[in-house]
Amino acid sequence: MNAVPEMPRSRGHRRAIMRWLLATFYVAAGIAHLLVPEKLLLIMPGWVPYPTQVIMLTGLFELVAATALVTKPLRWWAGIALALYALCVWPANFKHALDGIDMPLIGHSWWYHVPRLAFQPVLIWWALYGAGVIDWPWRNDRR
Repeated sequence: MNAVPEMPRSRGHRRAIMRWLLATFYVAAGIAHLLVPEKLLLIMPGWVPYPTQVIMLTGLFELVAATALVTKPLRWWAGIALALYALCVWPANFKHALDGIDMPLIGHSWWYHVPRLAFQPVLIWWALYGAGVIDWPWRNDRR
């Protein structure tokens, strides 16, 4: 019995779990964007045009991208799109932290902001790894 054939299945299982967790996160975020856009307006950088419309469109994007992430033909593109999206919304996270804006259920605490700001690159990696765009750090060992 060779354990090597089992590795791709466990790697695939890990990716599937990560994909579904990330998709669930983005569905929740998308619903929040659509249901309470006025709360998210508080952290929208002033240089963003049409902020309410942008929030609504990002909510729709999050729902569509989350669905695409768990759909095999669209998965790779969804991973790229979600990684770019996570990069693009990072300024709102900085504004939230630096401007001291209180948000429902979150408030304004550096106990929230420091991990949140540090986690954004992880979200970018997570989208890319979960979609199969990258293999790091669990590269395919072809020995």
